[in-house]
Amino acid sequence: MEHYKFFQNKECEYFPCHETDKPEEFNCLFCYCPLYHLGKDCGGNFYYTDKGVKSCVNCIRPHIKDNYEEIVKKLREENN
Repeated sequence: MEHYKFFQNKECEYFPCHETDKPEEFNCLFCYCPLYHLGKDCGGNFYYTDKGVKSCVNCIRPHIKDNYEEIVKKLREENN
């Protein structure tokens, strides 16, 4: 079961918001990455622009179907 770990909104005008070879597995549950605020410690594929803004356009970590547990674990670690 565990359907709560995956949500997809194909009606969203941005779906999928990142380039992917597997749109059928694209998870919209973490539409806005809950790890963004961790900066360089988020563990995703990001870069900082010339103006110092964190860009996650190349990161699909929170959108990978099987990464739910990993994301939640990272959030729990941060809160301890």
